[in-house]
Amino acid sequence: MPRAELCRWLLGGLCALLAGCAAAPNETAPKAAADRPGPLIIIAVAEGASTRGAAGASARADYRRAGGYNGSDGALDALAALQAENRLTEVDAWTIPTLNWRCALLQAAAGADTAALLQRLAQDPRVALAQPLNEFETLAAPATTAAAYNDPYLSLQTGFAAIDAAGAQRASRGDGVTVAVIDTALDPQHPDLLGRTVKSRDFAGQGEGLGERHGTEVAGIIAASANNGIGIVGVAPGVRLLPLRACWGGGPGQAARCNSFTLARALAAALAEGPDIVNLSLAGPRDALLEKLLAQLLARGIVVVGAVPAAGTRDSFPAALPGVLAVAAAEDGNAAPGVLTAPGRRVLTLAPGGGYDYASGSSMAAAHVSGVVALLRALDRRLDGPALQNLLAGPSAVSAAPVDACVALQRLRPGLPGLSCAANPLLH
Repeated sequence: MPRAELCRWLLGGLCALLAGCAAAPNETAPKAAADRPGPLIIIAVAEGASTRGAAGASARADYRRAGGYNGSDGALDALAALQAENRLTEVDAWTIPTLNWRCALLQAAAGADTAALLQRLAQDPRVALAQPLNEFETLAAPATTAAAYNDPYLSLQTGFAAIDAAGAQRASRGDGVTVAVIDTALDPQHPDLLGRTVKSRDFAGQGEGLGERHGTEVAGIIAASANNGIGIVGVAPGVRLLPLRACWGGGPGQAARCNSFTLARALAAALAEGPDIVNLSLAGPRDALLEKLLAQLLARGIVVVGAVPAAGTRDSFPAALPGVLAVAAAEDGNAAPGVLTAPGRRVLTLAPGGGYDYASGSSMAAAHVSGVVALLRALDRRLDGPALQNLLAGPSAVSAAPVDACVALQRLRPGLPGLSCAANPLLH
């Protein structure tokens, strides 16, 4: 099938991806499954020692477009043979160095039996992984108001108060900690986020300039600037944000969308950048490729915070993976053992374009926990997921109250000078 025709079937701008890879900004995600003439799948084959460079590329550069890395001869030949044998068309391909895999996003023929195709590929000795292109969504409830706020609103931040973030900030503000926000685009020009971001990568394409709602909401809860005379205060106002856009859409009342393809690229970028914390305020089906990448992050000591769907169980991505800090909204009252809770209903936060608004959902709960983790890791960079789980949950597996930032710091450093926590018998 002609490449130009294939590009028209995918979200505008995907043609650029045919020549490039994950590292290039402003790339475009595939459309939803309903818009495709044939299903999209992801397969991976093992890389080899002999590699092909793109014409004129530097041998040391990163990934395919940005670095001219086209994969090893063996991997390319294996992928070409698999495509020919299974009537597959390449949409894009990229290398994940930490897994030593060459991954390809492939389109099957219209009407193909996806289950049978994936089963056949999984049994092929050349294939390291074969899976559908899964889709994910952020976990925010519809906004209850569209009003913008122009004055300081600390007194309206009920979630900030519920976790005693003010008490914790007497001892830590998260200075020196970097939090990767894998989400929709945040608004780096928001007055409460100015100067707070490092780099910015877009793996979903067609960004909306001033940022998108969900990513800006999450970033505001984590890191809105303190004592600047405007707006709100983030849980960890000293952190740096690493925005990795892997999701798109998600206006008021709508969930933003992501998929295996965009999330894999964002997670690979996080592996390359090495932040202290990765916030994933989203959920979807179990995903072998994404869980491989999460396992790499956890193995490197990077803390991963993931939202839990409203049911409160941790059987979805990313919360299902051991070591991930799974977070539910405390107001839902149905968290399973091992699931942390934090404020998630009517949380005042940032809106794109310099505004302020209320947001709800376990996405917001996860953002609160990422902020608290940043406060803790600023004091001890060795803290990993299990250690943080103990500090945040305390002696009980399931708490009736949300995490308490100040008490968590007291557990880490008893007698820490300047720390004065509000009384909370549920957490002591």
